[in-house]
Amino acid sequence: MNPSRVVRENIRKLTDLPNIGKAGAADLELLGIEKPEDLVGLDPYEMYERLCILTGSRHDPCVIDVFISVTCFINGDEPKAWWDYTAERKIVLAAKQDIA
Repeated sequence: MNPSRVVRENIRKLTDLPNIGKAGAADLELLGIEKPEDLVGLDPYEMYERLCILTGSRHDPCVIDVFISVTCFINGDEPKAWWDYTAERKIVLAAKQDIA
């Protein structure tokens, strides 16, 4: 759903979350996430890695941005567009590569 149209009190199903449409909801369901509350405490980077393993393919990194957006939202942040998290993702992944 478009982040500008999200009303926290109306979140009941996965597609009510910011940046989640049918395909995103299907990805979340594949990860065992059935309702928005299931996202509480999840790590978006781990979610992405699990999704890649479960599907047997490497997904576009913007999927991480979407996962960051919904995990931040479900933990109380304001809804934002997924691309607002791209810079954060790039910094985190670069730091992980420096460690490896």
